[in-house]
This record gives sequence, C-alpha cells and structure tokens, in this order.
Amino acid sequence: MLNNTHRDNWIDYLRSSITVLVVAHHCSLAYTTFASFDANAYINSTHPVVDAQRWIGLDIFENFNDIFFMSLMFFIGGLFLTKSITKKGTAAFLKDRFFRLFLPFLFGVSVLMLLAYFPAYYLAHHELNIPAYIKDFFTTEQWPVGPPWFIWVLFAFNTIFGVSWWLFKNAYIRGGKAIQRLANRPFLFFGLFIGITWITYVPLTAAIGAGTWTGIGPFDFQLNRILLYFAYFILGVITGSGDFQQSLFSRDAVLTRYWKVWCVLALIAYTLITLNGIYEPLRNMVIKGMLAPLAAWMIYFTVYVSSCTLSCIAFLTTFRAKINHTRPWMDSLTANAYMIYLVHYIFVLWTQFLLLPLDAPAGVKFLLSFSGTLILSWGLSILLRKIKIIRQYI
Repeated sequence: MLNNTHRDNWIDYLRSSITVLVVAHHCSLAYTTFASFDANAYINSTHPVVDAQRWIGLDIFENFNDIFFMSLMFFIGGLFLTKSITKKGTAAFLKDRFFRLFLPFLFGVSVLMLLAYFPAYYLAHHELNIPAYIKDFFTTEQWPVGPPWFIWVLFAFNTIFGVSWWLFKNAYIRGGKAIQRLANRPFLFFGLFIGITWITYVPLTAAIGAGTWTGIGPFDFQLNRILLYFAYFILGVITGSGDFQQSLFSRDAVLTRYWKVWCVLALIAYTLITLNGIYEPLRNMVIKGMLAPLAAWMIYFTVYVSSCTLSCIAFLTTFRAKINHTRPWMDSLTANAYMIYLVHYIFVLWTQFLLLPLDAPAGVKFLLSFSGTLILSWGLSILLRKIKIIRQYI
C-alpha cells in the first residue's frame, strides 16, 4: 500500500536499518584481520571475543560502517527535537529524555553488559567464578560501557539542547529555514556538511589521534569524534526545525533526485581509502620528501571526511527516494529497533563465543552470528515490549 500519510516513514526505516548495520558491525569484529585479544584486560582488545578465523572482506565492511554510521545516527537523533520540545515544553521534554534514554542506559550498562561480557572473561581466565567476574568487570575492565555509550551521549546532547532551547530557539528556527533553501542546491549542501565535518573531526584527530576513548566509569566516549557527533546532532536539530520532508528532503528536490550520484560518489570516496588509492601515494610522497607528513595527513583526512559526508547523504537521499511503501516486517523492525540496540550485544558475544569451536570460514561464522543475533534480539524485544512500562518508553 502506498504510504502518503506516515509522518516520517522513511526516517523510521532508515533509523532501524542503521540499527541492523550496528548489529552486523559488532558481529563482524570477531573476524577482522586486525582483531586482537588481551587476556590481561579484555577491555583493551579490539573486541571482547576474537576468533581464529579472519576475512579481509569484513575489514572493508566494518571500516565502511565505522566512518559514517554513528554520525548519521546522531543526525537522525536531532531531527524531531524542536517539534518535541515545542509540543511538550522544556520540563516535560527533559523528563521524557531521562526516562527514554538515561534509565535504559543505566540498566543496559549495569545489567545487560554484565550478561554480555562474561564470554570475554571466560576466554581470559578460563573459570566460571561469577563473583570474580563481577569484581573484574567493575575494576580491571573499569565497567565497560559497550554499545550503550551512544545512548548516554545522546542523552547528554539532548540535555544540552533542552536546557539551552530558550536561548537558541530563534537561531534554530532561522537555521532550519536557511538550510531548507539548499534543497535545489545539492553541492552547496554537500559543501556545508563536509566543511562542518572537516572542522569538527580533522584538527582534533590530528592532535590526539584516532580511536582515543576517555571517560569516567561507564560514561565513556570517543574523544576525537565527540565534536563531530555533536555537530551532526545540532545539524539534525537545525534541519528538523523546518519542514525538511517537504523541502530539503522532498522527493522532488534536486538533493534527493541525485541519490544515485551520492551513492556513486560515496563508493568512490570509500574505495580511495579502502584500496589505498590515496594512502599509498601520499605515503610514498612523504618518504621521498615531496610532501610534509602533516600535509599528507590533512589530505588523507579530507578524503576520509568526504567518505563520511557522502555516505550520510547517500543513505538519507536513497531512503527518501526509494521508501514509498510500508512493509509489515519493516514496521516491526522499526518498533523494536531501540530494544534491539539495547540487548543485541549479549547475543553478539555469546554467539561468537559458541561459534569458536566451529570449523568454518569467517564469512560463514559472521552470517551465523549476525542472523542469530538479529533474530534473537528482535524476538526478545517483541516479548519485552508486551510489558506496558517498557513499551511506553522503548
């Protein structure tokens, strides 16, 4: 049935599809060629469960996700907030965010992650001592946050937005009107996004390095990306301040009609990174003294942020252009996506652990882990959401 009335069907489907990518991303990490396990403190491993079977194809898949998908999640997370806070008021908005984001984070990081990480402890210590595991979890491993890191950071961003709404309300609205005018100026829109991406990612990453995490206890976050994520969140807020579904991302807008172009450009940008199409020439130029190391890194990071920006735009415009119908299974996935995100890591680590003895290629193990995790997480979510209080907030 053609869907003309669903308020944000394509955005909902995009959000739930990115959640599936998150599940697949975590399932791939046990089988990448760079995977390593630290038995002294599994929190220092590239992933809590690491298999002997590896496949470079999963490196390519994992890195593609890593470049863009959390930035896009934060952008989507900001899209409907101005409408929400206008309707509810600041106090009710903040209360809703507390119940919908912060409380699930606390439960996830305190209970769900305890259930999830036990296979890593067993692989490190080869014992079933539960009290020792719990002590190790909170001391040696320093209370690992796992995937719920996104939820507490999103809550923090929501809180900053909520308490500053009265101060920046007019700026958000004016910004929303301005950005809608870029619907038929797609390359100016791209220039705006890549400029903001570059400014908020490249200098900080060049200064402290990529992959730098910091925090207190479970309140952990990737330091070199925090400005990038906040920028995309605010861009989502600004974009959502206007009628973006009928202007900026309308199906008739040039920005959306170019969805195939964005997909091709995103593929080219990522190919340059993945196949060393940009890295090796830059490296050789540095070795020969033809280019300063800092200049080479700036060029590389520019291609990197181009990949991030183009992938985000490609996903947004493709879903807007192609999602014209509702699907019962997608509606179910959408309704359960948040709970799937909360619980999936338990099934990721346990399926990967149980698959360790299996003599099979890494690709097969990945597919088994991914399909098992998605089905079990989805099924558990359906059951849990039958509980009224859970269904109300998740």
